[in-house]
Amino acid sequence: MHFQQTFCAAFRNKKEHKEHGGSLELNPTDGLVDSDSRKLNECRLPPLVSALKASAEENAASFHFPGHNRGQAAPPSLTRLIGARPFQHDLPELPELDNLFAPEGPILEAQKQAAELFGASETWFLVGGSTCGVQAAIMATCSPGDVLILPRNSHISAISAMVLSGVVPKYIVPEYDPEWDIAGGVEKAIKELETEGLKPAAVFMVSPSYHGVCSDIGAISELCHKNDIPVIVDEAHGAHFGFHDHLPASALAQAADVVVQSTHKVLCSLTQSSMMHLSSNLIDRERICRCLQMLQSSSPSYLLLASLDAATAQLSDSKGAIFNEAIELAVETRRVIKQIHGISLFGTANFPSSPAIDSLRITVSARELGLSGFEADDILCRDFGVVSELVGTQSITLAFNLGTKREHASRLLSGLEYLSATLSHANRLSTEAEGNATALAPFDDFNVVLSPRDAFFARKRKVSFEDGLGKICGELICPYPPGIPVVIPGEVVTERALKYLVHVKSKGATISGAADRLLSSLVVCDDV
Repeated sequence: MHFQQTFCAAFRNKKEHKEHGGSLELNPTDGLVDSDSRKLNECRLPPLVSALKASAEENAASFHFPGHNRGQAAPPSLTRLIGARPFQHDLPELPELDNLFAPEGPILEAQKQAAELFGASETWFLVGGSTCGVQAAIMATCSPGDVLILPRNSHISAISAMVLSGVVPKYIVPEYDPEWDIAGGVEKAIKELETEGLKPAAVFMVSPSYHGVCSDIGAISELCHKNDIPVIVDEAHGAHFGFHDHLPASALAQAADVVVQSTHKVLCSLTQSSMMHLSSNLIDRERICRCLQMLQSSSPSYLLLASLDAATAQLSDSKGAIFNEAIELAVETRRVIKQIHGISLFGTANFPSSPAIDSLRITVSARELGLSGFEADDILCRDFGVVSELVGTQSITLAFNLGTKREHASRLLSGLEYLSATLSHANRLSTEAEGNATALAPFDDFNVVLSPRDAFFARKRKVSFEDGLGKICGELICPYPPGIPVVIPGEVVTERALKYLVHVKSKGATISGAADRLLSSLVVCDDV
């Protein structure tokens, strides 16, 4: 049967969907690995997983932390939810489990295997997410007063790193498509900065973006390495890159010096676990180690660490084929969406300068039907049980992964077809004010007066939202997710920034970082 017919024949409207309890199971035998792979995985445990298993099975008289004592005193309300086994494996830095900050045993072996798999000279496991990896990378390459080149649409982790390190930012303005409210590539800006004779301590890049848009890391690395400038890449959303022919090349494969990946996003480790990869002699690895020890917990979770080891093994055991089904499903879903009237699909045409877009990210818009991203997301979630990864003023981004089922894609398509069939084009946003609202993003409209660190520690006061215009911002304000700041400490508050914040808040965005989330007031620095 034709793919679109397979997905949508049984459910053409919301009523039919509800009658079936929201379940569109079309192929209950869908799987990610075959039985032979499962048997192999059960026989050969990865090093840290094996050590954790053996330690948890010991009949030990435990007089050590944590207080639940290998699950003996685990909180009942949580054990009723997840069972006692996670607590039995929630162990501290026992000798047989190695030490994250001075590894000699299973952690060292697990990190070596990850480095080999991902193509790094050295890999560190992170229990503080990619945030601590980004912070460590910037602190390891930049000293107080040094200049860091970075895109203005960087994640808040890069801003916090500048506060910690005392780095002076040299922002570059990303390519911006106001119709989609997405910031994109920055290759041209990097080349323009080189002609100015700027010698930064490092260049920081974000690739891919939350929406899967990739930068030409290879060209940027070549440009920077000619001047002995290290390249740091926030590849939080691209840990899966390079493991399938239809996926973009990884930043490591494109000669990036330090790469930080959120292994828990598209890959399958536990939330908050990430990796940091080194592939260069431009950066002092000992300084990286010192920075990581400062930034990470001195009591790391071995469940998180073991999940990184397990995710490495899962990928290594079938790295040539593990993404076959997920990519095929995403490609087929994208093809069907193109045929749904009134639904727009984000693609390479929106960013022609970008070398690639992640095949596992699908971003759609229902603006032709008169719906903002927040409004469309509400309907899909409430009536079809579709939970998206990211919602914006104009779009919804959906992340396909190894666990995405055909029934999930079917439900998404049923929801989009429902929107198309029931909403009138008369609701289309047509006023000039509304049409221009998404062009207000202030990425190219900023004036840095203080460094983020100086602004963070400056004396501050609270003023009304309107009176903040022209003042030096003392707080980091951003719609979240994705956590890209609209105003950064040390910048002059502009009219465009204020209007944009009001606009996205009116559309349903959550404002993060601001002391007053209602935006009736702003925190500003005293005049300098």
